[in-house]
Amino acid sequence: MFFASDNSGPVPPQVLAALTEANSGHVMSYGSDALTTEVCDRLRELFEAPDAAVHLVATGTAANSLALATLCQPFDTVFCSPVAHIHEDECNAPEFYTGGAKLTLVPGSDRMTPDALRRAIKGQGNRGVHGPQRGPVSITQVTEQGNVYSLDQLRALATVAANHGVPVHLDGARFANACVALNCTPAEMSWKAGIDVAVFGGTKNGLMGVEAVIFFDPAHARAFELRRKRGAHLFSKHRYLAAQMAAYLRDDLWQELATTANARAAQLLGGLQSVARIQNEPTANMIFAALPRAVHKRLKAAGAQYHISGKLDGTDPDRMLTARFVCDWSLNPADIDSFLDLVRSA
Repeated sequence: MFFASDNSGPVPPQVLAALTEANSGHVMSYGSDALTTEVCDRLRELFEAPDAAVHLVATGTAANSLALATLCQPFDTVFCSPVAHIHEDECNAPEFYTGGAKLTLVPGSDRMTPDALRRAIKGQGNRGVHGPQRGPVSITQVTEQGNVYSLDQLRALATVAANHGVPVHLDGARFANACVALNCTPAEMSWKAGIDVAVFGGTKNGLMGVEAVIFFDPAHARAFELRRKRGAHLFSKHRYLAAQMAAYLRDDLWQELATTANARAAQLLGGLQSVARIQNEPTANMIFAALPRAVHKRLKAAGAQYHISGKLDGTDPDRMLTARFVCDWSLNPADIDSFLDLVRSA
C-alpha cells in the first residue's frame, strides 16, 4: 500500500538486465560509447525529430535546470505555474544554473492559461535595464497537482510564447504518463505542439536514474554540453545511463510502464470516488483526494504510505485533509483492493 511517490518503486527487470549487459569490457567514456549513440538515434526516431540534439543526465532537476540555463540568460525570467516543479521542488536549482535568472509565477492554477501567460509576459521586459528580460516558458506535464495539459492547451501556450519571441521548455518528468493519458505520440506532445526543448523522464517511470533532454533546434547542443560539464552532470561511465534508456525504449517499455501505472491509478480512483472528495482530474497516475482525519489515522496505522496536507495529530476527527496518491508500474492490484477495503471500513 505504497502511494507516496513513483520515485520509490523498484526498477524493472529489463532495465537491470540491460545494465548487466552493458557491464562488460571497456568502452569510451563521457558519452562517446556506441550505446549512447544508438540511444540518441532511437530517441530521435521516437520523437520524429532527426535533427534534434539529445543528451542524457541522471536527475530531473539537472535536466530541467540545465535545459533552462541553455535557453535563458542570467538577466531573464522564466514563466511558470505557481506550483511548477521548478518552483516548488528544485531548491532554486534553475536560478542557480541560469546564473540568477528569476522565476515569474503565472497567476492561476497548476495549468497555465493563455490569457494569464500573455499578461505575465507583457508584465515583464518593460523596464529596460532595470528589470528582468523575457525568458522561456516552462510547462510541467503531468502537473504537480496531477492534471494533464491537453494538446490544444499546450499548443495555445506555445503560441503565446512564440508571439512574444520566447522559447518553451516542457518538464516531462511524467512525460510517458501524460502521453499515454492523451493517447498521443511523443512528437505530438512536444515539437508538434510548439515545444522547443522537452525532458523525456525515466526515473519516475521505473528507471534507476536517467532523463533525456531533447532540443529540437540542434543549435543549442554545444551550449548544453558545456553547461552539463560545468555543472558536474556529465557522467564518466555514461554507458550506464544509456543502458537504462536503451531498455526503456526497447519494445516500448516506457509506454508499457506508464500504461500500467495509469491503470493502477484508475483502479484506485474507481474505489475512492464514492468515499472521498477528488480534487483533481486524474487521467494519469496521481490522485488528490480529501478524507476525514480519522480515516487517515486508521490508514496510516495499517501501514499505508502516502503524503497528507495538514496535521494528522489534530483534534477534529472529521476535518477533511487532502492526500496525494501516486501509482507506479509495480503496484499490485490486490494491494490496491486491500487499501480500498481499509478506506471503506474506516
